[in-house]
Amino acid sequence: MKQLVILSGKGGTGKTTIAGAFIKLSKAKAYADCDVDAPNLHLTNAWSTEPEKADYYGLPKAFINPKICIACDQCRKHCRFGAISFDNHYKVDPYACEGCGVCEYLCPVGAITLVPAVDGELMLYADGEKVFSTARLNMGSGTSGMLVTEVKKRMQSRSEEAEMAIIDGSPGIGCPVIASLSGVDMVLVVAEPSVSGISDMERIIHTAANFGIKIAVCVNKYDTNIDLAKKIEHFCKEQGLHFVGRIPFDANAVRAMNDGKTIVDIDCIAGTSVREIYQRTMKMLYEEDDS
Repeated sequence: MKQLVILSGKGGTGKTTIAGAFIKLSKAKAYADCDVDAPNLHLTNAWSTEPEKADYYGLPKAFINPKICIACDQCRKHCRFGAISFDNHYKVDPYACEGCGVCEYLCPVGAITLVPAVDGELMLYADGEKVFSTARLNMGSGTSGMLVTEVKKRMQSRSEEAEMAIIDGSPGIGCPVIASLSGVDMVLVVAEPSVSGISDMERIIHTAANFGIKIAVCVNKYDTNIDLAKKIEHFCKEQGLHFVGRIPFDANAVRAMNDGKTIVDIDCIAGTSVREIYQRTMKMLYEEDDS
């Protein structure tokens, strides 16, 4: 199964808008929303069925049993995250606890244990023909990279016959992005023509290059700053990267998204541009390596 992940170095570039359009154009049998901090791919790819839900357990949290605790204060003194406080008895702040286990190790009477903690919720939509895997990370929870890995595993386990999977990745270059990139065949980077957009584009390209996978770049809302859009194209040419197209700003695209549609569900200039970018991207995804 070929896997295409769509990424951006920052939020707000239109990554999910393009991912939703690609899913519709390809009639994808398998796709995933790996932006687990703020998943919203489901808003334009609605399902009539309820998802299969499962709790996601990340790192455990410390629990202090007040009936055993002798108030030696070793746990509070050595907690580098400041997660332990004392107010009549010792207690752990679950949002600050990283589950490192130092307090459990140091407790002389075994009053502290690490207990499983629900850090998010996994959701899998399946109807026998297609599969959509996504998840929501709980507020203040870490291990987002591990959650992304679980999202992808669940998609793959239920779509072994699918020819291709499209993955909407997370913005930035952190752990969820690394997990999104792992095992894919190609990444499409969605850039925006701004100073910060170019800087973040360069960072995500550098990150993806370390995985040795195909990289393509497109520019969304290119006509909001044509000079910087040209700079992005020039950068791609200098770096030997595939530049697959430009998408203009389109108020109709905004209205489509607000109506729960993708930009290829309506007749608009942004949708026309994305159709062209889709064709170039698919050609690049399936062509053999130059070697």
